Amino acid sequence: MRQSLQQVLPPLLGILLFLFLWALLAARSEGLPGPLVTGQAALELFADPFYDNGPNDMGIGWNILHSLGRVGAGFGLAALVGIPLGFAIGRFAFLARMLAPIISLLRPVSPLVWLPIGLLVFEAAGPASIWVIFISAIWPIILNTAAGVASVPQDYLNVARVLKLSEYKVLTRILFPAVLPHLMTGIRLAIGVAWLVIVAAEMLTGGIGLGFWVWDEWNNLNVAHILIAIVIVGLVGLALEQSLLLLARRFDYHS
Repeated sequence: MRQSLQQVLPPLLGILLFLFLWALLAARSEGLPGPLVTGQAALELFADPFYDNGPNDMGIGWNILHSLGRVGAGFGLAALVGIPLGFAIGRFAFLARMLAPIISLLRPVSPLVWLPIGLLVFEAAGPASIWVIFISAIWPIILNTAAGVASVPQDYLNVARVLKLSEYKVLTRILFPAVLPHLMTGIRLAIGVAWLVIVAAEMLTGGIGLGFWVWDEWNNLNVAHILIAIVIVGLVGLALEQSLLLLARRFDYHS
């Protein structure tokens, strides 16, 4: 009982402190809704989250699903390209030196800078948003995968060479099991970046999605819904992070 209380009490006190500070700030600010007003708005909002009155008037549930769909598509493409490329960079020093200047140049670029390029090439907001997710999420996957491959002890590879193992067997029997923890770290970082970027991208591109919904609520001066969206973004991001943490623990060979 005491151990359970020690685990539950600190987070509960943290939440209560946050709500108190929020209520205090709302009382001193004319346009900021407090926790009670925002909670009531959330109940009304989630009473029918999947209504559909046309492209510009859809429930919050549809907007969340559309955003998750774009994140899934962009992240999936990033993993499809980034994982093999990361293995190749970590495995072959010549390729690593060849691509190092390109990666160093492109990786620090702000994700939203790529949005006009996507709009120019794809001529549609949806594919452009997926492109921004792809180009934002691919770098953590490449770099962490390459770092994992490079960290494999050279003795393992020497033994494989003595045994004349094929490159496929080296990949599947030696590299892949050793690299999985690093790979999962890269995937966790990539999905976090993807979820952060999609909201900003949708604010600029419009259409259906959580980011566009936030911008639309701002135009309607509905601050309570914007605060609700902040909580939704945090909760969905937390759920994605925790899901990947559970998956990563299965590949933690040090535990």
